[in-house]
Amino acid sequence: MKNSYWALILGGSSGLGLATAKKLASHCYHIIIMHRDRRAAMDEIEKDFDEIRSYGNELIAMNVDVLNADKRAGIISDMQQQLPERHQIKVMIHSVAKGTLKPMYSENRSTLVDTDFRITFDAMALSLYDWTKALAMADLFADDARIISFTSEGNTKALPNYSAVSVAKVALEALTRSIALEFAPMGIKANCIQAGITMTKSLSMIPGYEKIKENALKRNPQNRLTMPEDVANAVYLLTMDEAKWITGTVIKVDGGESLM
Repeated sequence: MKNSYWALILGGSSGLGLATAKKLASHCYHIIIMHRDRRAAMDEIEKDFDEIRSYGNELIAMNVDVLNADKRAGIISDMQQQLPERHQIKVMIHSVAKGTLKPMYSENRSTLVDTDFRITFDAMALSLYDWTKALAMADLFADDARIISFTSEGNTKALPNYSAVSVAKVALEALTRSIALEFAPMGIKANCIQAGITMTKSLSMIPGYEKIKENALKRNPQNRLTMPEDVANAVYLLTMDEAKWITGTVIKVDGGESLM
C-alpha cells in the first residue's frame, strides 16, 4: 500500500472507531481521527492516540463537531492544510454515535418527540452522506476509496428505547446503497458492517443494556460478545484490494449471534 494513503475516522476516540483506527494504523495507514470529547477525558484518550502513533505513521487528531454543517467547510480546509501534498483519503469510517434513547410510550418517563428522531437521523445517518459529498467535492478521496459505516441488529428488530436509533440505522443502510451506486464513477465502494452486541460506551448508555448483553450471550454460538477488534478486523478486510468488488451491502460481524 502506498504510504500516501490516509484513513479518516469520524468518531474515533472510543469503541469501534478507535479499534479500527488502531487496526488500520498497524497496516501502514496514516490516521485522521475526528472526535468530540471534553478536556477532562483527553488524558486517557491521548494514551490510545500514542498507541496509534507507535506504529510509526502520522496521526492527525481533531477535537471538532463533525455534525456542525456550518463548520464542516472549515474543518475540511484545516485537514487539507495538514495533509502532505498529493496525500488522499483511501478509507472513511463513519462511527458517529449520537442518538436519543427514550421510549415511544411510558406512563412515567419522557417519551420520544419528532426532534429526537431528527437529531438522531442527522447524526447517525445523514452525516454519512454529508461527509462523503464534502470530501468528494474537495477532491480528497483516493482512487478506489472505501467508505464503511456501522449498523446494528436494530435495523430489523425492535428494542426498547431504541426506536430513534433504529430509524437512523435503516436510513444509514439505504444511504450506503445509494452512495455505492451514485459515487461508483469515482471508484468509491461503500458498505455497512452489522456488528453483534459489543461492550462499548455507546452500549452502556442504552437503558437496560445489561439484559441486552445477557440475551446476546445466550444467542451467540461463540459464547461471547463481539469485541471492537472483531469489527476492526472486518473493516480491514474491506479495505483490501481483494474486496474491491464488494459494495452497497451489509456484512454481519457477530459470530453468528443473529442466527438465533
